[in-house]
Formats: sequence, C-alpha cells, structure tokens
Amino acid sequence: MKKIIAVLLLLACAVTLLSACGEKKEKVVIWTSGEDYRNQYYLDECKKKFPQYEIVLEYNNTSVIATKVLEEKELCSADILVSEEYQYLEKCSDHLAVLSDFDFSPFLPELVPESKKYTPECKNAGCIILNTKVLSDKGLDEPTSYEDLLKPEYKGLVSMPSPKSSSTGYMFLRQLVNEWGEEQAFSYFDKLSENILQYTSSGSGPMKALEAREVAVGLGMTAQAIVKINGGNNELKIVYFNEGSPYSVLGNAVLKKSASRTAVMEVFNYLSTELCRGNNEKFIPDQIYKDFIPEVKGFSPDVKYGNMANDTLTEKERLLSKWDH
Repeated sequence: MKKIIAVLLLLACAVTLLSACGEKKEKVVIWTSGEDYRNQYYLDECKKKFPQYEIVLEYNNTSVIATKVLEEKELCSADILVSEEYQYLEKCSDHLAVLSDFDFSPFLPELVPESKKYTPECKNAGCIILNTKVLSDKGLDEPTSYEDLLKPEYKGLVSMPSPKSSSTGYMFLRQLVNEWGEEQAFSYFDKLSENILQYTSSGSGPMKALEAREVAVGLGMTAQAIVKINGGNNELKIVYFNEGSPYSVLGNAVLKKSASRTAVMEVFNYLSTELCRGNNEKFIPDQIYKDFIPEVKGFSPDVKYGNMANDTLTEKERLLSKWDH
C-alpha cells in the first residue's frame, strides 16, 4: 500500500512539474517606430525586468502603426505603443487608455498631453547630416543652406524621409512651411526632388544611405547621427542651417483593450519611467524633463530649435494631402 501511495505521489509531482514547464508566459506586444539600437535597449531591459512575461517588440513606421490601430480596433495585436508621434497618438485617441495613475510631473509641462492618454518619450530633433568623404571624393563643398542643396552638383546625392510615412520627414516640411510660407516651401521641395536619391519610408533611411556612401547629404535625426559619430563613424558631420533644428515629440501609450491587464501596465510603466529616462541619457538627449538635461558627446543643449508652430493633426493631414513626391 505504501508503495502504491509513493508511486501515486511521484506521478502527481511529475504531472505538476510538466504542467509548470508547459505553462505559457503571458504575452505583451509592443509596437514601436524607434531605431534598432533603441528598440534593442527597450527589449533587453524589459526581458530582464519581467522574465515571467513573453515580451514581443515589433517595428513599423509612425503612420503604419496609427493606420493599423485605427483599422484593427479591438482586434489589434498590440498592447503598448512606443515612440509614436503625438499627432498620430491623438488620431488614435479613442483606442487609448487614460493614464490616470501615471505621474506626469517630472516632464516639461508643454509636453504633457491634456488627454493624459500618452506619455512623453522623446523630442526627436532633426539636422543636416553630411558624409564628408563622399563630398571630398566628389570635390564638393559642404552645403551651408537649404538653397545649396538645389545645386545641380548634388543631383542624386541627397536623401530625405517621406513626410507621408515618416514623422522625421514631416517635421522638415512643417518647419519650412512655417519659416517660408506654404507656397515657397512646396516649391522648394519640388525643386529638391530633382536632387533626391529617394524619399525613404522611415526616418532612419537617410542614415543608412549616408553610411553606405550612396549620398552626401541626409535630412535626418540628430540623435541618430550622434550615436553613429560617437560609435566611430568619422565620415559623418552634423550641421544646422539658419532655420535651426526641426523637431517632433513622440510618446508612449496603452491600448484601451489591454489596460486592465497587470502585465501590460507593469511593462508600460517601466518603459515610460526608468527606460524613458535611460533613452534620454543614452540616445536622444533633447530635453523632455523639467530638471534634467543629459550630457552627451556631440550634443549641444543650446541648439536653436526651428519654428514648429501649428503642429496639429488637422494641419498635418492638410499638408500631406498636397504632398505628391
């Protein structure tokens, strides 16, 4: 009898262990428009912090993320949106949870949305990035103005993200509309298109073309250029034209359908507090906190920011309806 009981106990233990081993982890799905190195940082840190969850991070550009949220609604596979442009987050507002328990107080007040449905993640600033080797090999002077980029010697040597698919591309369009007026700005981009190698689908496109020495000039992200330069690419150089640095603000949000899940909220809060601060320190140093400006080699906190007035969703959709490049 004792032997039978012992065997049964062993069987019971085996069943329990097998059940535990086969138990699936709760999945948390993050959609992001961030660069590869930032995405890897977020994913690695989240996996270390929450080994009990299966954390999946999927990349898409800002416009695609918004479109998928709006089209898929409750069937959307994402739980959390990271590094999504404010205008697109506002467009998706009906599908986002109100973050009533989140502490917005550390952030610059002007970056905190009235709806409290998304949190500041970064101030994505732009600049003109040069590949000095390509310029030197082709015997070209460094451009000092937007007008210089229209010169015939730059034909096929300029890269820019498409404003229709990239928040980085749109911020250059928005800024020049504000600085020059709509008619002059659109006329300028009509002319610039003659020298554009291609309008890339993402903000990272110009950097890839610069690193591959396919172009000499990229209209791209300051933080991305700083990372590459500090990483040892001494061919790259950051310059600013008189109009200053354009920028957009990106944020994080939770899908309303997922807000009741403890796992989702734990991951979101970690991403939007500790990892957001780490992102500001390591990768995108433009100020988003009231009392903190990180010191990053190659970054000047005194950079002149451009005129980004009237940066609303309605205005963006109106301008993009005119963009046909």
